[in-house]
Amino acid sequence: MIVVPLKEGENIERALKKFKRKFEKTGIVKELRGRQAFTKPSVEKRKMMMRAAYVQKLQQMED
Repeated sequence: MIVVPLKEGENIERALKKFKRKFEKTGIVKELRGRQAFTKPSVEKRKMMMRAAYVQKLQQMED
């Protein structure tokens, strides 16, 4: 359970912003979206490899 303690006189919008940030860090929404449809392990592995190659290419371009 996510708890966002409010300080005296703290703005409610700021507290909501903190809550949203904490919620995003938990990764619940991302996990739920991933579970909506089954993806084969080979497809997941291929995506990971393509992402790793892309990130590596970006890092080489920076250097």
